[in-house]
Amino acid sequence: MSAAPMLEGEGWRQRLGVFWEDYRQNWVAVLALIVIVLALGLAFSAPLIAPQDPYDQAALDLFDARLPPGEVGSGGYAHILGTDSAGRDLFSAILYGLRVSFLIGLMAGAVAFCFGGTIGLIAAYYGGRVEAILMRIVDLQLSLPAILLALVLVAMLGQGLMQLVAALVTAQYAYFARTTHGAASAERRKDYIEAAMSTPLPARRVLFKHLLPNALPPLIVVATVQVANAIALEATLSFLGLGLPITTPSLGSLISNGFQYLLSGRYWISIYPGIALMIVVVAINLVGDQVRAILNPRRSR
Repeated sequence: MSAAPMLEGEGWRQRLGVFWEDYRQNWVAVLALIVIVLALGLAFSAPLIAPQDPYDQAALDLFDARLPPGEVGSGGYAHILGTDSAGRDLFSAILYGLRVSFLIGLMAGAVAFCFGGTIGLIAAYYGGRVEAILMRIVDLQLSLPAILLALVLVAMLGQGLMQLVAALVTAQYAYFARTTHGAASAERRKDYIEAAMSTPLPARRVLFKHLLPNALPPLIVVATVQVANAIALEATLSFLGLGLPITTPSLGSLISNGFQYLLSGRYWISIYPGIALMIVVVAINLVGDQVRAILNPRRSR
């Protein structure tokens, strides 16, 4: 009885091993993956390694505002990246900002993945009028710029973490729906799906047991790209003052806080959070591009 699960587990381990062998052929993608893992580790261990809690208003001192990199503040430690206009240690604020950006990106990507993927599966499975209605709604949304739709939704919902995630999910789920529909429609016409539909199996079992696994490879690629897009959209909205509150040290709000001082020589307030944002977004996109290349069925081994 235990042999089948063991063989199944060995099959998955073998597939992961082959995937990693293909992935490691691109040293740039490996470096990007290391950067992401390092950034995640720094972000979620921020309370342990950050010299200051940027959320603690009592720990901030306005006399430490806009200190240059390396300057020792009233707390007795050197601010290696300087401070912002509120006296927050910029290194600490970037670590906490990375945590906020990763949290928003992963939450928005996961919810959009589930919601959009379900819509695409239902449209491909039922076809006919259901498919036409759902896909016309998706096509209508895809015709609108994501940043414009997110701006309108955030302006309507207000500032806050959950409001921002809801706006990003609404702006991004259509990409998952369209990708899932395309992959699932190709599988829907195959004999094994027709055979499964002719049995008394419930529709949800056919959807999630047969159609979804075959639509996962392109969905994984879209997910990596959309997580990076969600992080960039959050930074854009926060920079415009429509995302998270200004007291929340997200990367976008940190860039916005220092933008007015950029031309006065206090470059570090905006430049360092901008560099952190650029590195994370580029690294995620590089990983997604390598995953896309590996999962491409037309590539030559």
